[in-house]
Amino acid sequence: MPFWFWIIISAVVVFGILPLFILPYILYSILLVRGNNKKKWGRECSIPDDEEYKRMFDIGIEWEKKYHSHKTEVDIVSDGYHLFGEYFDFSGKTAVIIIAGRMESLLYSYYFAEPYRALGFNVLVIDNRSHGLSDGRVHSLGYKEYRDLINWGKLLHDRFHNENIVFHGICIGSSAALFALTSEGCPDYFKAMVAEGMYTTFHDSFKNHMIDGNHPVYPWTPFIMLYIRLFSHADAIHDGPLYRIDRLKQPILFIHSKEDRFSLPNEVQLVYNKCKSKKKLVWFEKGAHSRVRINDQEGYDQAIADFYRELGLSE
Repeated sequence: MPFWFWIIISAVVVFGILPLFILPYILYSILLVRGNNKKKWGRECSIPDDEEYKRMFDIGIEWEKKYHSHKTEVDIVSDGYHLFGEYFDFSGKTAVIIIAGRMESLLYSYYFAEPYRALGFNVLVIDNRSHGLSDGRVHSLGYKEYRDLINWGKLLHDRFHNENIVFHGICIGSSAALFALTSEGCPDYFKAMVAEGMYTTFHDSFKNHMIDGNHPVYPWTPFIMLYIRLFSHADAIHDGPLYRIDRLKQPILFIHSKEDRFSLPNEVQLVYNKCKSKKKLVWFEKGAHSRVRINDQEGYDQAIADFYRELGLSE
């Protein structure tokens, strides 16, 4: 072959093919890899320049200050990872584990604690694996983190003598909670869950993010999903809440905004329709993804109170 032929082939590889592998890996690393940098996804507001998001964070910090005397620092070892949390004891028989989404530490979860305190529930907020003070290098979208939730529940039951444990998950946190409740051997003291912003699959949610940001879905998305499969060990295309919800036996409350552009309303409706357990879907007119409560605190808290009173779990 002539020399110019190999020059052309090399140029195609370097400028045409390699970017298809390299650029998606960089984006995957930004999205789901913490590595050894514990400043990434640490204990601070993840979007400090967003006024609404910062307000949620600040309200949560004030909540912790008000109930600081009820707090105990707690930790567990799960799958070899040292994980950290904070337990607020309000003398109840039921405890909620609040599970934040990607990038968020337990400080973010304070914001969602008040409706449970008002019900008389004890509250556990946690640094998810690879977040806050907890160990971990890679986010696995709940596919591994669900085991941590089971172990946190054992701590609440065995050490703090909670008779009932429920989950409150936001975005990916709701997926992890679902994976825990539908896992083999899930203890029967796990009674129910609330899911805000639940999606069908992470692939669908990611695609919606790309569309909303006016970014091209293809050719990058398939490669990013490949890296998620290889390094996060999660099948983000063929597995997720849509594929597991029919295994759920515990009651579930779906909280969703009609303005959610990442977990689209028609998509959560698919998950809800497939659910076979006791279920309830409460729609809110306002609120971006994971921001329902800040737009209607009274309605949000009332939906949670009504759900647990109907189940007979409120104090």
